[in-house]
Amino acid sequence: MMTYTLATRMKAFQSSIFSELGAYKKEKIAAGHNMIDLSIGNPDMPPADFVRETMVHTASEKESYGYTLSGIQEFHEAVTEYYNNTHNVLLNADKEVLLLMGSQDGLVHLPMVYANPGDIILVPDPGYTAYETGIQMAGATSYYMPLKKESDFLPDLGVIPEEIADQAKMMILNFPGNPVPVMAHEDFFKEVIAFAKKHNIIVVHDFAYAEFYFDGNKPISFLSVHGAKEVGVEINSLSKSYSLAGSRIGYMIGNEEIVRALTQFKSNTDYGVFLPIQKAASAALRNGAAFCEKNRDIYQERRDTLVDGFRTFGWNVDKPAGSMFVWAEIPQGWTSLDFAYALMDRANVVVTPGHAFGPHGEGFVRIALVQDKEVLQQVVENIRNSGIFTLEKLNELVKN
Repeated sequence: MMTYTLATRMKAFQSSIFSELGAYKKEKIAAGHNMIDLSIGNPDMPPADFVRETMVHTASEKESYGYTLSGIQEFHEAVTEYYNNTHNVLLNADKEVLLLMGSQDGLVHLPMVYANPGDIILVPDPGYTAYETGIQMAGATSYYMPLKKESDFLPDLGVIPEEIADQAKMMILNFPGNPVPVMAHEDFFKEVIAFAKKHNIIVVHDFAYAEFYFDGNKPISFLSVHGAKEVGVEINSLSKSYSLAGSRIGYMIGNEEIVRALTQFKSNTDYGVFLPIQKAASAALRNGAAFCEKNRDIYQERRDTLVDGFRTFGWNVDKPAGSMFVWAEIPQGWTSLDFAYALMDRANVVVTPGHAFGPHGEGFVRIALVQDKEVLQQVVENIRNSGIFTLEKLNELVKN
């Protein structure tokens, strides 16, 4: 039998922790366990009725099946209107907006546009796994910016060595974050802009959770800060905010030169997003404010159900300010991987171990708020009754 050697770049596509967890979950289900999966941020609620109706209507029109290339004008204008109304950011629909097949399209491909093999890209640690994939595909090198609890999970730009900063081509940020669900403030973004100007670095802000915020604490757009357009772009998505994850639609906005460069790249790799999806997304951006508000209320109730429930048996987890995740510090004595498997074995609950998102994710697990309140109440009871948090178990771990 013939054998084939994989390209070196395939090292960027190793089996993920999600695949491993999924395989073990299947084993547990086959053994008769009722598993509750909170490992992946897959929205469990459908899009708004008017969004689905727009998609169905447009799909029924026979002229809707051609290539759409870089995106229809209606979608570009809907993006600019949304940003103007929601974030007080003015955009040129023709030059500062690019249609994407979901935010991951831009996050993975942009390093290939600007980074040569060996170039440095600054990334949050822990951070969304797609960042590392894009960097490895470009042959670039990641420099990890630790997100630590004692610094409010914001990267400390002051500790980045001068020689690293001078070599860096790009900095990727994500607020509200995944997996760390915290907000950035205006002063931090001002610091980022000054840093980027000093070292000639492109800033890429992943804003996929722009509409996921709690307690009325609305996140700010990076582009709303003076000078941001000079140094970078913002990548946004309709996957989470409008429950269109499977539709694969998002956009990149901001610096005209960067938008033009990725447009050139994508003109050689794909032919756009299905027209009915663009029409539905345009409707969502223009008329989806009430839907987003309702979603926020639901997710905030879920957050409170889970976190308040955990606290009743001693798991004192911080309440996230935004995104659709809880970033939960685990008891001492566990690794994040062992803790995740213990939850599957003893509580029938699937979460993601923090180490999967970077070295500084160790000591945490990520929990997605993607089940109904009643299911999350069951999660609390399952973990309470698992024995993991009993004093005897903790003492046993300390002794061992």
